[in-house]
Amino acid sequence: MSMKAGDRLEPLIVESVDDGRMKTMAMLLRDPNPIHWDPEVLRELGLGERPINQGPINVGYLAELAARTAGGVDRVRRLRVRFVGNVLAGDQVVCEGSVSSVDRDRMTAELELRAAVGERAVLSGTATIALR
Repeated sequence: MSMKAGDRLEPLIVESVDDGRMKTMAMLLRDPNPIHWDPEVLRELGLGERPINQGPINVGYLAELAARTAGGVDRVRRLRVRFVGNVLAGDQVVCEGSVSSVDRDRMTAELELRAAVGERAVLSGTATIALR
């Protein structure tokens, strides 16, 4: 892998977040929060009608970007993220990043996840990737 500070990462795009997968993830995580699957509860709470994607799924999108960039999950040494917004059912997810530093053994990249092209980031983070 030959990258230098300032290089852009190949983006990861999920065309449409699937609300069926949100329901499945809620069951797997034993997450009883209905904001991930019940439009009626969302309306009652004033949150619109589209279910809100679980945080672990959103982190998984950034982890996938880091692993693809690294050439395998075994080279991702650290992933730190900050939640700053929500991804909703049906949203297109765009994960992008850029290399912030490179030394002999590792590379650091700044990552972000946006819920649509041109929108502000709903997750931001940093990945540390082993080069050897």
